[in-house]
Amino acid sequence: GKKEAALLREEIKKEVLSLKEKYNKTPGLTVILIGEFAPSQIYVKNKEKNSKEVGMNSNVIKYQSNVSEKEVLEKIKKLNQDDSVSGILVQLPLPDQINKEKIINAINIGKDVDGFHPYNVGCLSSNTGGVVPCTPLGCLYLIQSVEKHLRGLNAVIIGRSNLNGKPMANLLLKEDCTVTIVHSKTKNIKEICQGADILVAAVGVPNLVKKDWVNKNMIIIDVGINKVNDKIVGDVAFDEVKQKVKAITPVPGGVGPMTIACLLKNTVESFKRHLNG
Repeated sequence: GKKEAALLREEIKKEVLSLKEKYNKTPGLTVILIGEFAPSQIYVKNKEKNSKEVGMNSNVIKYQSNVSEKEVLEKIKKLNQDDSVSGILVQLPLPDQINKEKIINAINIGKDVDGFHPYNVGCLSSNTGGVVPCTPLGCLYLIQSVEKHLRGLNAVIIGRSNLNGKPMANLLLKEDCTVTIVHSKTKNIKEICQGADILVAAVGVPNLVKKDWVNKNMIIIDVGINKVNDKIVGDVAFDEVKQKVKAITPVPGGVGPMTIACLLKNTVESFKRHLNG
């Protein structure tokens, strides 16, 4: 993940420089951070750092956890109208007094660099363009760094969330994979996983996938982030699985860096769409 993310950031850096030379304008990412949730603060800090490293404008707007929904919505409205802002991201999770759907729906669809707006979700589902969510997009890049042509491969996704499982399924369907989604109500999950060429674990259960779930030709993408005894682990028992598969992402250092790199890519794409009207 770190290696592929570094390569993607280098590409983005060159493109940002080229756009600046051609139009005398720079893509800009604005992140809204609400409250003191430690993981969110770390994510936002990394996003800000990476944005600046590739030459993009970066702005973080911070609110106390008791901020009103109205105030955040008013800020989003202003950012929607600000031509210097290419991408808007509201860091999740949000405090209880703020409705997540209202916030996501308020973001201009062209500036929705997270790809969470219902319009962009619909575009991905119907294969008609739109903004692809950063984590699934990063997962696809990682899979393709190992296996370029995915047509006809069996892909199993553990988890059916709107953030990861469903968009990941749509991306792999677009690549002509045969896709199966398994979840907490699925019977014989282990047996289904055993036959996969690609396994994406995004369910939030630490060390769920064991060595008897996998095969030697499998590519595993571990999206899970779980805290166990002050240690961060994925949904896959990495140490016992890594020698038995074709490729596997570690946690941390796998999907995480790619998510941020794809956020930067989405921001640049948003900037270019705005230039083209």
